[in-house]
Amino acid sequence: MTKLHDYWRSSAAYRVRMALNLVGEPFALAPVDLLKAEQTGAENLARNPQGLVPTLEIDGLSLTQSLAIIEYLDETRQAGFLPDDPAGRARVRALSYAVAMEIHPVCNLRVGRFAESASGGAITMQAWQQKFISEGLAALEVMLDHAATGRFCHGDRVTMADLCLVPQVYNAQRWGVDVTSHSQIARIVAELQAIPAIAAAHPDKVKPQ
Repeated sequence: MTKLHDYWRSSAAYRVRMALNLVGEPFALAPVDLLKAEQTGAENLARNPQGLVPTLEIDGLSLTQSLAIIEYLDETRQAGFLPDDPAGRARVRALSYAVAMEIHPVCNLRVGRFAESASGGAITMQAWQQKFISEGLAALEVMLDHAATGRFCHGDRVTMADLCLVPQVYNAQRWGVDVTSHSQIARIVAELQAIPAIAAAHPDKVKPQ
């Protein structure tokens, strides 16, 4: 069976859970507890040399990096996570990267913890997260003010951009960032959260008991 090595609150793992649910791929969860630093243990490093989650075991392969995994599922399961036309694919990738390559890496817990420690506590984790998440979402809201935005980030079909947006908004809310002022983002996320396959991937639904 397909196996996903993940942490329940990991944004990257959350993206992959949604993607797997949307393509109807049954999978088993294999938790990697980031709070216990299991990601840096020998077992996880053997799967993922970066010491990260997720790792997806599927089709006899072991895949890392959430966006690469989503594109693999798109190409092998005809998921439609990327549009058919080059311009559409470029836009979806730009929206996805705005979250996954700009907001997410800066707001990774290990980065925030380092900033807090190196500043002697002058920079708090919450202040760090709020600054960079707020700035990133504000820019994304402007990017979504576009004729190609539809029911979702790009048109009326769930794309990779939507799979990046949902976990980022979840994190924003965790850190006390007000997303209600971003009307496009708030509307799109509400639409997405009403989809059963997406709702089932929510951290609260997969949190280890």
